[in-house]
Amino acid sequence: MLVPQISTQRKVNIYNILQEIIQQEGELEEQCVQRLVAIASKEMREILEMEGYLRAEVASDTLVALSRNHFSMVMYEMQHRLRPLDLADEFVVITLAKLANGNVFEFMPYMGITLATIFTMLRLVNEAKMRQVICSAMETFCETVQFYLKHLEDSVYPVMTEEQFAVKLFPMYRYFVTVWLRSHNPEVKLGVIKSLKPMLNLLLPNDDLREQVYDYVPLLLAEYQGSLEALFITQVLRQILEVSVATRTPVPQMQLHTIFTELHIQVCVRAPAQQQYVGQNVGEIEHCFIALARSYPKELMKFFLSQMETSKEAIRVGTLTLIRAVVGADEPRMNVRTICLAIRVVKSSISDTRPKVRMAILRIMSQLAVSGFQDRIKGWGLKFVSMQLTLSTYKLTNRRDSLHQRDLEEKMVHKVTMDTVKIITSAVSGMTHEFWVRLLCYVMETDNVEVLTPICISLTNLAERQLHAEGAEAKAAGRSRHVDVPAPQKLLARLLVLMSSPYEGEGRGVAMLNLLRTLSHSIAPSMADMWELEIPLLVKYLEEHTKFTWNQKTWEDKLIQFLRHSLKKTRGSNWSLRLGKELNNQIESFDSPSLEKSFLYRALGFTLATGLEANKVELLLLELLYKTDYGKDFDREGVILCFGLCARGQVKTVLNVLHDFEERIQESEQSWQIGAWRKDHPWRRETVKSALMVMYSCVALHCHWQMLRTHVDAPITAKIIHHYTSSSQDIGLKMAFMKSVVQVTKAVENLGDTEDFQFAQKTTLTAILVAIIKAEPPDSLASPVRTMALDALWHLSKVKPFYSTEENSELMDIGIHSVIPLLPPGEDNESIVALYENALRALEQLMGGLMCRQLDPRGLQEMVQLLEKWILSEKEWEREKAVNLHLRLMQAYVQSIGVCIPLKLGQFGTLVGLIAPSTCDTHERTRMASADVLACLLDLHASQTCSSWDASTELELARCKDSLRGATVQTVFSVSSRIAEVACKQFNCDDVVSLIQKLCENIGAMGLQHDRASVTWIGAFLQMRVKELEDKVAEILGTILAHLPVVDPPEVRQRLVEGVLLLAHHHRETVLTSLLRQPLPMQSHLKEVWQAVAENVPFARWMLHGLMGRLQSRFTPRATATSKADVWRLAAVDPLMILCTIQLLIERMDKDDTLRDLFPDLVYTLLMQLGSSQGPEAVSPVLKTWRLIHTGTLPEDINPQRVTIKSMQLLFRRLSSERLVRALEEQGVWALLGSSSTFLQGAGLLARLCIQNAEGSWQRLLELVLRGMASEVLSCRISSTAICVEEKLLKPAVLLLEQGVDQRDEVLRVLSLRALGNMALGAPRKVRQYRKLLLETCLCALRGVGGTSVPCAGMEALAKILAELREGDVGSFFDAISEQCRSFFDNESELLRVQAFHLFGALAKVVRISKKHFFKEEVRKAWVPLLLHCQDPCPDAAQACLETMCQCVHFWGCKALEDSLVRRDGRGADETVFQMTLCSVLTQKKPAVLYGFLLETMTYIKSNLSRIRMASCSLAGVIMKQMSEHYLKKLDFAALRNSLQELQLDSDPGVRRAALDTLQILDTCSQHRLPTPPEGVS
Repeated sequence: MLVPQISTQRKVNIYNILQEIIQQEGELEEQCVQRLVAIASKEMREILEMEGYLRAEVASDTLVALSRNHFSMVMYEMQHRLRPLDLADEFVVITLAKLANGNVFEFMPYMGITLATIFTMLRLVNEAKMRQVICSAMETFCETVQFYLKHLEDSVYPVMTEEQFAVKLFPMYRYFVTVWLRSHNPEVKLGVIKSLKPMLNLLLPNDDLREQVYDYVPLLLAEYQGSLEALFITQVLRQILEVSVATRTPVPQMQLHTIFTELHIQVCVRAPAQQQYVGQNVGEIEHCFIALARSYPKELMKFFLSQMETSKEAIRVGTLTLIRAVVGADEPRMNVRTICLAIRVVKSSISDTRPKVRMAILRIMSQLAVSGFQDRIKGWGLKFVSMQLTLSTYKLTNRRDSLHQRDLEEKMVHKVTMDTVKIITSAVSGMTHEFWVRLLCYVMETDNVEVLTPICISLTNLAERQLHAEGAEAKAAGRSRHVDVPAPQKLLARLLVLMSSPYEGEGRGVAMLNLLRTLSHSIAPSMADMWELEIPLLVKYLEEHTKFTWNQKTWEDKLIQFLRHSLKKTRGSNWSLRLGKELNNQIESFDSPSLEKSFLYRALGFTLATGLEANKVELLLLELLYKTDYGKDFDREGVILCFGLCARGQVKTVLNVLHDFEERIQESEQSWQIGAWRKDHPWRRETVKSALMVMYSCVALHCHWQMLRTHVDAPITAKIIHHYTSSSQDIGLKMAFMKSVVQVTKAVENLGDTEDFQFAQKTTLTAILVAIIKAEPPDSLASPVRTMALDALWHLSKVKPFYSTEENSELMDIGIHSVIPLLPPGEDNESIVALYENALRALEQLMGGLMCRQLDPRGLQEMVQLLEKWILSEKEWEREKAVNLHLRLMQAYVQSIGVCIPLKLGQFGTLVGLIAPSTCDTHERTRMASADVLACLLDLHASQTCSSWDASTELELARCKDSLRGATVQTVFSVSSRIAEVACKQFNCDDVVSLIQKLCENIGAMGLQHDRASVTWIGAFLQMRVKELEDKVAEILGTILAHLPVVDPPEVRQRLVEGVLLLAHHHRETVLTSLLRQPLPMQSHLKEVWQAVAENVPFARWMLHGLMGRLQSRFTPRATATSKADVWRLAAVDPLMILCTIQLLIERMDKDDTLRDLFPDLVYTLLMQLGSSQGPEAVSPVLKTWRLIHTGTLPEDINPQRVTIKSMQLLFRRLSSERLVRALEEQGVWALLGSSSTFLQGAGLLARLCIQNAEGSWQRLLELVLRGMASEVLSCRISSTAICVEEKLLKPAVLLLEQGVDQRDEVLRVLSLRALGNMALGAPRKVRQYRKLLLETCLCALRGVGGTSVPCAGMEALAKILAELREGDVGSFFDAISEQCRSFFDNESELLRVQAFHLFGALAKVVRISKKHFFKEEVRKAWVPLLLHCQDPCPDAAQACLETMCQCVHFWGCKALEDSLVRRDGRGADETVFQMTLCSVLTQKKPAVLYGFLLETMTYIKSNLSRIRMASCSLAGVIMKQMSEHYLKKLDFAALRNSLQELQLDSDPGVRRAALDTLQILDTCSQHRLPTPPEGVS
């Protein structure tokens, strides 16, 4: 049957489980145990491969577990497997060792046989692994035996003595050392060595075997030459040597040299690299030499001395190290004889200067003192320590610049020396005076201050011991205890300066304070009591802190206070002056910069301030000035501080020294000569001047306030200004000047009783600082000059005399211009970043300080106005800085003023309007800061107005601010709108107006995003508050319209226009009036608004109604306003603007809307307006008010006539009546309307065409015309009358026309007369119906006085009326008409003459039988004028006259005369022919009439018309030629001659010729007259 194979891991698991079962169950059945033991033993011995080791190990552990309850069975099996002279299996030996370790007492009976059997196997073992196993087992067996022997009383088995065990072990020890230890396998060697130590623990107590063990020591020493770890060999040797000392059986003397040599080499020679335990090995060797020193001191020291004679450093150092170990041996202490021998060896190398040797000797000194051998180092030892202290210090202070191995070694020497001093001084009593003085001098003179702590501790210990020793003697003598201190001031100065860094050099502060306290009576007895109180407090402060928690300034202040209290105790002596000299002498002992030197300058200043002898103080100060290197900032600042502190008690002395120094360096404005007293100090003019300026200011800062009042203006500030203005003014000098200004200003601020003090130099300093700021580059920051200047101005602003308001604003502006434009530096440039941040801080400080001088709304507004330019900058860094600055100043303002002074009306809105668009800034930090500014403003406004600013509102604003962080553009605008809604609730109407004004004002100042934000806020406010803004609509609308022209982005313009429309929907009359009050010509932005109106047809129609109402209101009685809307509706507006608006709306409205319902009203309104532009109302007074902003004239196309006509043209085109439009164009209606002379004609023609082509409109038009004719406005009545010429409009208008004739206005009367005359054309049947009214009305027009137009119109109307009447219809009016008509024949007005001739002709046509005789006489009366006016200078009059003569000639009843007139008219013949014919007829028929014609003709020679005068002369000549002699005799020839002769002087040559011809005729006639005198003519 095949048994399945079990894997190794499974077997391991089974064995582990079996071990747990055995531990839990305890005893098992014997058969089971036997079976388990057999299986485990077999498994343990079958080691085939690597896995076999694992199985063997667990099998072995299983046997050990079984042995706890079944030891005999297991031991039997193991002993059965362990046979003498037979090499047992590896795990048999291992298991036996485990059984011995786990079952000590049970195993002891088998120990002897086991050791014996193993010893028989040793020669058979050749494998290294088996040797290691046996060595390890032997180590376990020996340890088990040691345990057994210690607990022997507990054993119940047969007892085996220690000696018996040793006897059995020694052969194995011998075999291990002699055979196996010589193996080449290092692991075997290591196993042997480790097994020797427990074996020796059993062998060495045996006296016999111990001697035998000594014999094998050389074999152990020989192993040092191999590769074995030396530590294990040395441990075995130490065990042997220490037992030899304890048993007083020293190793054989013949082995000593070998032992000395081998062990000494281990210490002196560098160990191989593979050695891991070198340090531990040296420690073991030291113990070996201590044991040897106890057994063979003389031999050992002799060996050491021989080794010291060599020159090798390593051998000497190693030997000294071993001597130190011997000297420092623990109890029992080394005997004195050995110590003396050791010191003798040490002294042999005391002259060796090598660092390691010196350190080794110093360590021996320390060890001797620690071990109680203090007396052995006095003299030579202390001298050596002192010498090493001086030597190491010198070498360290003069070491090379670069780090070198020797420098490090020397530093170690110095450290060891210091440790040695500390140990010696704490242990040695009766110290020599020389050593004391050496240590004191070291403290006062050494440059290596890092190691003074142990020296001070040592000196303290020595001093305390010496004072204690002298205590009894001093008490008996009645004097104070003290020790010798060669230079007390020097020591105090030294310690004070070094204590300024108390934690350096391992905490030297406490050590030095303790030393001062101990030496208080020796340094200055007067200070001793005070030091006893104050020094412990200083020590306590240092002990309560560490170098990580203390404060440098606080500590220095404590030291200075300690110094000042100390100096007060020496008041009245020159002690402080000597201390000052010592402090002055130490200046060059410290490096620059350093904390110690900084404190030194400060201490020197305080010390010199208490000096009594001013002349000696001056010398010290001058010396300090001369030796200072002004090129080093640290030293320069230190001297400046020293002078300032000295001025606390020596103001005049310090000022005298500075003045003397200036004179000695021979300063002048032309030359600068400095004697180079020190060649290593190449002084520069600017450097020294800088230092002097700051010295003066430091003096001002520290001196007593009463002295400051006397000297601050002169010489202190005057000198500062002088040094600055007389130099090249480089950066360093500018910085020094501004630092000086700050310090002087601080001093003035701190003045007591400053109410009456005025800083006289303030103006000069301010001007210089402003010049410095302006000289800085505007866009770069390379130095702190700008920041310091701003800081200096801030300090100056706080002293009297205070800046005026204008100066405050100017300084703010200068500061802003100097900082805001600066480009932000990159984050990698830390220095520029620091300068940048400091500049911003300085600007905020200055602005805040200046604003504090005017903490009121005006000051706030001026500050904001200065920032406005930068808040609206196109550069984001400028905006960010400006907004942040605005925030800081607003916060300061709110905190300072609170609710004390409320903001001015509208100021809140202006402030919010400026910052509101910044909430949409592209830069996140600017947005966040803007939100904070708004919150600050809202908080201020709420506190001042007690408005509803609750926690929920504040929380909402905070949420909005958080939403601005990292938001998208769309989100930003949404959040900004939410902020506007929150803020809007806090605004009153005035603030809303000012907000919108500011928002509009800043549109276009930045980019599109800013503009969008502005209109977003405007829209939000208007949406929420539009109904409440009735009284503010005009202001808001005016603001929007004023800024709309400059807005470029269409999106922004659209939002503004929407705002206007929103206002218009809620406040129509106000908005309409405001829009109409905008100046002409109408700009694009206004057109855009009206375009938006036009797009909304219902709203546009309402606007047209409103516009017509505005125009028609001019023709109606002025109404009384009953509401605010009426006030705006009735407000005066420019009619031209209304007309332009009407034109725009008609043009832009939807073309589908023909406006037919509005057509009559629009036509009538436009005609009325056009008519008003022809009369006295043509120049509107409104234009004078609303066109003031225009410097030039309006374009030609923008005048009432053209705009009105254009609007009417657009209106007619909308009717979709091409026939009407064409008729208007063909008949020239627009041209007629455009001319003032033909307007009325055009109006009538337009009305006729409208009625003919636009059916349905004439009734409304008639209604409007009738209303217009009843208007109180003249132009309206005139225009309405002009329209009435149309037939359909005429009939109802007759009575109104009759009333119009009676009006006083000439034009209205004329139009009324024309309209009445037109009745004959349009309504001939109505003429007879109203003939009496018409004739009477027209006749009255002829009788009026005044102008010519009314009679002219009356005669024209009569001519038209007469044409429609019969003779009987005229009735009694005929005579009056004829008489009135003739009266106009000779009128100066051509038009009147023309109309009179026409009317007379019309009368001739009416005459029938009844009026023939009457009219015949009228013709005779009119004939001379008719004859003469045929030559009227007016062609129309001449023609009319001729036509009338043709109509009237038949009344003469002479056919020949009619024929003659017809021929003349037809051929244009000469007038003389007709006249001669007429005269011939009259001579024959009616000579008397002819005579009358002559007399009447002669009256015309005085006519105003030259043609009439000429015609009268010619006619008179013709008549005289045809006159009979009878009538010639009646003539007064003299009078006639005189009259004609007067015409010889006429200006017209034609008149003169005609008169001359007539004179000749007269002379001819006079020659033929009768001689009898003429009779008078009746």
